[in-house]
Amino acid sequence: MKKATKLDKPLVIKLLASSFEKNQSVNYIVRQDDKRKERIKSLMNYSFEVCYRFGEVYISDNRRACALVLYPDKKKSTLWLDLKLIFSAIGVAGISEAMERERLIKAKQPLIPFYYLWFIGVDPLYQHKGIGTKLLSELIADAKAQNRSVLVETSTLENLPWYEKAGFKVYDKLRLSYTLYFLSNQ
Repeated sequence: MKKATKLDKPLVIKLLASSFEKNQSVNYIVRQDDKRKERIKSLMNYSFEVCYRFGEVYISDNRRACALVLYPDKKKSTLWLDLKLIFSAIGVAGISEAMERERLIKAKQPLIPFYYLWFIGVDPLYQHKGIGTKLLSELIADAKAQNRSVLVETSTLENLPWYEKAGFKVYDKLRLSYTLYFLSNQ
């Protein structure tokens, strides 16, 4: 894997938007209308920018997978990005629901520094070929080198065995209109 640059941003957004198009958690946040796919891209643009500033953006060597990693202990205010996200993806009517969801998620995260795997996605045409598994292994090694545990959330039940095979365990759940599973490799 390699660190993505700003030049990789369109590819990262494309990979993540296509990987998460049907994801319950993503679709809970973005406004559901005829612009839903563009709103998902806006969410991924926001996430890229936040992780580029306060974490890392990685892309697989074959450029078919990517990951957004955030260091919550290093994150600072992103008011301008947050406003852009509201108007491009969430909508004003969804602000309180999105803020409440984020509050509930943060309440389930540890207070010590950790490696937050915000998004990991593989081009749907290349899934189930080991690309995501290789990237996840590299991310775990990167976190270990930083002496940080990896935390991830998923709303996709089918992903639980994949994470568990990589050494993750479910440590909590959050019930919204779907269930969000919290996993850690520690």
